[in-house]
Amino acid sequence: MRRLWLLFAQTVTVGLALWFIVTTLKPDWANSAIANRGIRVASSTVAMQEAPATSVPSQGSYRDAAKRAMPAVVNIYTAKEIRQPNNPLLNDPFFKKFFGDQLNRQQPERQSSLGSGVIVSPQGYILTNNHVVEAADEIDVVLPDGRKAAAKVVGTDPETDLAVIKIELDNLPAVTLGHSDKASVGDVVLAIGNPFGVGQTVTMGIISALGRNHLDINTFENFIQTDAAINPGNSGGALIDVNGNLLGINTAIYSRTGGSLGIGFAIPVTTIKTVMDSIISTGQVTRGWIGVEPQDITPELADSFGIPQKSGAIIAGVIRGGPADKAGIKPGDILVSIEGQEVADTTAMLNLIAQLQPNQKAKITVMRNGHETALSVLIGKRQRSRREE
Repeated sequence: MRRLWLLFAQTVTVGLALWFIVTTLKPDWANSAIANRGIRVASSTVAMQEAPATSVPSQGSYRDAAKRAMPAVVNIYTAKEIRQPNNPLLNDPFFKKFFGDQLNRQQPERQSSLGSGVIVSPQGYILTNNHVVEAADEIDVVLPDGRKAAAKVVGTDPETDLAVIKIELDNLPAVTLGHSDKASVGDVVLAIGNPFGVGQTVTMGIISALGRNHLDINTFENFIQTDAAINPGNSGGALIDVNGNLLGINTAIYSRTGGSLGIGFAIPVTTIKTVMDSIISTGQVTRGWIGVEPQDITPELADSFGIPQKSGAIIAGVIRGGPADKAGIKPGDILVSIEGQEVADTTAMLNLIAQLQPNQKAKITVMRNGHETALSVLIGKRQRSRREE
């Protein structure tokens, strides 16, 4: 019995010695042997378990959507020269005697800013926010693959805060446009951009609301609201769905600190398509105009003037000689519909009129003295804002 115990002890000792030698000199042999049983030990001085390399991500991963859209989201760097006004002392003869004109040869300061953009065409067209490239002297675009190119402005639309720029590079990845009109509150979305200049970043959230307006951000508003984290530097970046399709361009946040508080706004694809096509084809956006000053009908206003409608737009003023004046629209008229589409408020009225083509007649129905009257209005052209000129 004692001899058998000694033989067992010697066998165990030799086995442990061999295992020690193998794990020290050939750790991959030991790992492969254990991996065959579903567990892998990482090469380290501390024993750790590691998942097999063939393990698949969980069903909740959005890696495919991000992988599809990220190559088309670029970083935009702009620079602008700022010339400081000359000090009156620099024109003093005493100073000029010693320094000559050197004091007036000050180098202008350069102000830099950054944002994001989305490649919408392999031809090099990039969509971004107008406030990202506004008044920039130089625009540089950096792609996720490291390539860099100077960009030129194709056209801008300050009234929706959109701009189209163009770069000259080959083999450009382009994003796929989605259908924001089919999106619903609660849908999962991803925001891609360059927050605070740290580099390309993806954040996740849901659609919190649709059709947000009356925010006084742009003239024409129809925002997608999301709680996906959007921070400075994300402007002009992409808001995508779970399939990697573009739903909107991130443009603004509500914040008291400058950082994300979970309330971000994106311009939907429905707006983007119209603005982008117009800018690329003509260099600007042409909108309809009739020359009226509208005012929202509130319940208090309706009760005060005995108006049956509790919502809509009342004409507070008409520009003399304008399209509305020539068509017979008068102050006090209530706009009921434009081309058969109901007018809910002044924002809806502006959007409906802006979509009409200038020099074409449109049917506008108004409520006057309790009766509906249909008028034919020759649509005029909305003038470019001073900020755009």
